[in-house]
Amino acid sequence: MLATKLFDYDLPDHLIARYPAAKRDGSRMMVLDRKTGAVEIRPFGDILEFLSPGDALICNNTKVLRGRMFAKKDGRDDGAKFEILLLEPADGDPAEWNVMLKPGKRAKAGVTAVLTFADGTLNPYGDYFTVVGRNPDDTFRIRFSSADIPAFEERYGHIPLPPYLRREDEPADVERYQTVYASNRGAVAAPTAGLHFTPEILQAARDKGIGIGELTLHVGAGTFKPVSSEYAETHQMHYEDFELPPETAELANTARKNGKKILAIGTTTVRVLESCCDENGILTPQRGRTNIFLYPPRQPKGEDMLLTNFHLPCSTLLMLVSCFAGRENVLAAYEQAKAAGLRFYSYGDCMLLK
Repeated sequence: MLATKLFDYDLPDHLIARYPAAKRDGSRMMVLDRKTGAVEIRPFGDILEFLSPGDALICNNTKVLRGRMFAKKDGRDDGAKFEILLLEPADGDPAEWNVMLKPGKRAKAGVTAVLTFADGTLNPYGDYFTVVGRNPDDTFRIRFSSADIPAFEERYGHIPLPPYLRREDEPADVERYQTVYASNRGAVAAPTAGLHFTPEILQAARDKGIGIGELTLHVGAGTFKPVSSEYAETHQMHYEDFELPPETAELANTARKNGKKILAIGTTTVRVLESCCDENGILTPQRGRTNIFLYPPRQPKGEDMLLTNFHLPCSTLLMLVSCFAGRENVLAAYEQAKAAGLRFYSYGDCMLLK
């Protein structure tokens, strides 16, 4: 049994990046040799030095919903306040969504609440939602007054920043908490390893002969769920929707056939590739839902390299990263990252495991 506490470490509060770097590609990148554990710190812009013509770079094109919204019960200024986090469309009615809803004790079936603007004022459009009921996992099903959810996001939606940032979203987060290639709406959190890329770096990769493939995994609220069980084997992962398109599978399979490297951008990309590959790392295109949980001593088969940010202690993400280079090497690298003042978590610096 793999004890969760083995993935614990201390992090000084000042190393949590609460805002992104001034420039997308302005972060630092710790490069970790998977075999030796040796590390070096480079500018993120050097990433293409670790790739060659014919290699494949695979990224997750999910787009974060502006899914944090507020409302007042019965459309009264003095009505009870609700906070919503959009999770995913419910089956059937396109106006119905599964959401996290606070306070849950007031969310009885049939309760109606009117959406508010950021300052708490009621909207003049008559936009509202009605609670349909509570789901078995303690999320809620609600029905909006319209199926035009993107319009609701535009009017009332906030970027759902991770709670550990301990700040409200700001206008700049609308752009900076999305990758430049985000195109497929559905995530409640960003695939943060991709936040470092610029259109210029991606074009430089193409010019170098590096293939770029996209897949989709809609990051769910469970990404922030801590591992509360004593052992990794007893932790239950959440399900997330994914799609691996045929052209991306072909790109990666061709790279592998030709002895080239596959670089996964982020842990969400790894979860899709590992859900779709066989024992030889050959990918089969597909779409579905995955709750794959990767932890040592499992070895990755669908990718050769990983770019990822620095993750929370005792998290499933840290366990996944440890599959690439071993728990001891990864935690030793984290200690060196701390000593060097690298910035941690969603808006922080990154690590390339090669």
